[in-house]
Amino acid sequence: MACKIDEKACTIKEIPIPHEWYQTGDLIIGGMASQFSYHVHKLKFDKYISQELFEVTGMATNFYQHPLALAFAVDEINRNPKILPNVTLGFHIYDTYNDDKMTYRTTLDLLCKLHRYYPNYECDTQKKLMAVVGGLGSDTSFHMAKLLGLYKIPQLTYGSFSPVDRENSKSASFYRMVPNEAHQYVGIIRLLQHFGWTWIGLFAVNNDSGEHFIQEMEPLLFQHGICTAFKEMIINQPRWDTIGNTIDLFSNVYAAVIDSKANAFILYGESMTIISLTTFLYCGNHELLGNTSFRWVWVMTAQVAFVLGGLQRYWGLEFFQGAIFFSARSQKLLGFQTFLRNIKPYRAQGDRFLKNFWELAFDCTLPNSQETFEVDETCTGEEKLDSLPGPVFEMHMTGHSYSIYNAVYAIAHALHAMYLSCSNRRSMMGVGKRDDLNDLHPWQLHSFLQHISFNNSAEETVSFNDNKEIRGGFDVMNFMIFPNKSYGRVKIGKTDPDALEGKELIIDDERILWPSRFHQVVPVSVCNDYCQRGSQKQKKEREKFCCYDCVPCPEGKISNQKDMEDCIKCPEDHYPSKDQDECILKTIHFLSYEEPLGISLALVTASFSIITVVVLGIFVRYRETPIVKANNRDITYTLLISLLLCFVSSLLFLGQPTTVTCSLRQSAFGIVFSVAVSCVLAKTNTVVVAFMATKPASSMRKWVGKRLASSIILLCTLIQVGICIMWLATSPPFPDLDMQSLKREMVAECNEGSAIMFHSVLGYLGLLSLISLTVAFLARKLPDSFNEAKFITFSMLIFCSVWLCFVPTYLSTKGKYMVAVEIFSILASSAGLLGCIFSPKCYLIVLRPELNKREQMIRRMK
Repeated sequence: MACKIDEKACTIKEIPIPHEWYQTGDLIIGGMASQFSYHVHKLKFDKYISQELFEVTGMATNFYQHPLALAFAVDEINRNPKILPNVTLGFHIYDTYNDDKMTYRTTLDLLCKLHRYYPNYECDTQKKLMAVVGGLGSDTSFHMAKLLGLYKIPQLTYGSFSPVDRENSKSASFYRMVPNEAHQYVGIIRLLQHFGWTWIGLFAVNNDSGEHFIQEMEPLLFQHGICTAFKEMIINQPRWDTIGNTIDLFSNVYAAVIDSKANAFILYGESMTIISLTTFLYCGNHELLGNTSFRWVWVMTAQVAFVLGGLQRYWGLEFFQGAIFFSARSQKLLGFQTFLRNIKPYRAQGDRFLKNFWELAFDCTLPNSQETFEVDETCTGEEKLDSLPGPVFEMHMTGHSYSIYNAVYAIAHALHAMYLSCSNRRSMMGVGKRDDLNDLHPWQLHSFLQHISFNNSAEETVSFNDNKEIRGGFDVMNFMIFPNKSYGRVKIGKTDPDALEGKELIIDDERILWPSRFHQVVPVSVCNDYCQRGSQKQKKEREKFCCYDCVPCPEGKISNQKDMEDCIKCPEDHYPSKDQDECILKTIHFLSYEEPLGISLALVTASFSIITVVVLGIFVRYRETPIVKANNRDITYTLLISLLLCFVSSLLFLGQPTTVTCSLRQSAFGIVFSVAVSCVLAKTNTVVVAFMATKPASSMRKWVGKRLASSIILLCTLIQVGICIMWLATSPPFPDLDMQSLKREMVAECNEGSAIMFHSVLGYLGLLSLISLTVAFLARKLPDSFNEAKFITFSMLIFCSVWLCFVPTYLSTKGKYMVAVEIFSILASSAGLLGCIFSPKCYLIVLRPELNKREQMIRRMK
């Protein structure tokens, strides 16, 4: 019986009403079990199925847990004296038959039976509708909201669906018992990133919610470097109208799955989507479902339910083994499984669904059944629900059932708070309890419901946020199928919307059971194979950015991970390996005493130093001989000592540079060479002045002697000393590492600090050398037996040639060889001065002593 409104008056008429589970009570919770029943067409395909087109009507038996969860919650509340004492909760459950018209019809039936429509007429005055739980799908929920919102009746939806921009979803009467779907989008992205899946297939239900999902996900996938191999929309209805359209849809879905290189598919759907998808795949190739080589990883949203019914229940769900899916939070509730085990078809009163459920679930017929389909067995009524396979019925509370359970408790706690508030006001006015109950209205419940917060029997806090959505995230589950065809859901992680960016997903890889074809190895889902280390991606023309070629890294770069977008440069103190897959620390490179080149240079330095000391000893021993006395002994001694220091200064360039050696290296070299060149200049000037002083009435006689030579040496040396002091005071040299000159080595060198001061030292030394060469060249033909100008000219020519060759050679070499060039230049130029100036004198002093006499010198002058 139902109340139907005529144009003039509300009258009772005999009309058929949908399946209804009805329980009386003082306060009524109306529950809408969306898609609880469905119709399935079986289609004719000559290749696979020989039957004619016919229709089978049945029940999605797995959904029967939803009304049982509601009944369980109401039963707990009515037994609890702390919640709504002396008040009994009742409920109505209607089926929408997955049809929009029936959704409106059943909603109107619920309102008409329990509300006052016309003056002086009431339908079921003993019952007061306070809230509605439902529906499971988005379309059903929004259709219901259009009518319930007019009466401001609280509607608590227990299905997860996208917040499509509809006015009903923003209604003040609309509450969601599942967190915002946007948390799932983030979770999917983090899941794909976690496993490195960049090439995925995308299935979505063909409705507004599916289109909204595609619009939201595609930009997110693109932003995180993930591509879609294909996108397919799936019809999410139990009745397909034309065979041609159905065949086209089957072939598209089948071809997309088979031809794609993707191993991971994202499925966004609703409760009936698994049935539709399984049918598509089976009709495309009925052998596909049993072939383990055609198994992929399915990533599913919380809306999808693992249910089968009618013909599909015999196919099983093996195709979805290892699927990872998001689910509304669920906890184990004490007593729920006991409650389920006590359900028997002959004991239930008012449950008009139970009889159909029992017959379909156990594939039998109860006595006095009016069903027309034939079965072989008769139900005993003692069958056990826990003996049913998972696709038919689950004993563990699902996420949707848990949401229904929490919804009932949320309503009860809100009613309790409102009832106490109203009772307190009425008691102060002297009004009785029954009047208090009759004066309660659904719209009054909102202020209490929005701010409700309580701990359920699983000790989980239930409350709404500002958008009237339940707080929290989603569980991440793994779908497991066992050898006995039973299946289970294992929690492998969760989403945390309050976590830091990038940390929103927590997952335990070790608990995941992958599809059997992957042998418990994490599947790879990419457009092409990963680029190995030592190579980088190169985009393919006219293809998505996830498809690329692998090319070797450019010179000087490496890739130390698989599938890198770009190769990276090594740090300055590292160099790429041969395979360009790692950076190797450079060795420190300097001219050491231990290596052959360093030993050779040190021996040459020691040899020339010894020779210089020997020469100095000869000149000291024969200091009274004419040759030594005629060439200014003090200048000669000073020159020999400075040459000795020049040889020794080259040792400062050997070994690893330190602060002390860097400070002394160029300064000592510049000063001692300035002294040596100044001595040469002084000796040349001495010869010139002595020759000019021999002319009658010459004014140069006053310059003859040691005064002029000492002044030249002192002045020229002090200028160089001043430059070096300024250099060391302002920007002194310091130890440094040259990372760029050599590929595999760091050159330990002295950074000159101020390049200007460094070139000033070398420039001044070069100027002195040119002056000495010029003066010696001009004086080379003076007629004097004691004239050294010829030898000085030749020695300075060698000196200048060595240093002119040094500059380009120094600039063209790198590392320790640069230092070796400078040492060689020091040794060569110093040896040139030593050999050209002193070797002729040593020859006469040591080997021709008879020529080292005054008489011989005078005779030669004549």
